[in-house]
Amino acid sequence: MHADDAQDAELALVLHALGDPVRLALVRRMAADGESACSPDGVDVPRSTLSNHWRILREAGITTTRRAGKARIMTLRRADLDTRFPGLLAAVLGEGGR
Repeated sequence: MHADDAQDAELALVLHALGDPVRLALVRRMAADGESACSPDGVDVPRSTLSNHWRILREAGITTTRRAGKARIMTLRRADLDTRFPGLLAAVLGEGGR
């Protein structure tokens, strides 16, 4: 695969992950708070569905997951995303010039 094709495929994966309203809400929450528990308050989807959303975000390279005791904490990979796709996250999150 050509380097441009690989980057296009990676971008498509990131855009797909951000294209779902639940996943976008999770990313917005992490952008505001820095991280999120695996079952954040105020998200009204079944736990199994939420796990799938977190998996898609992780596999797209948007989040990292770490264990804190029995809990899992998700963190937005903002610096990595800004390096790979400058301005994308700010545009998706409606941050304007940030």
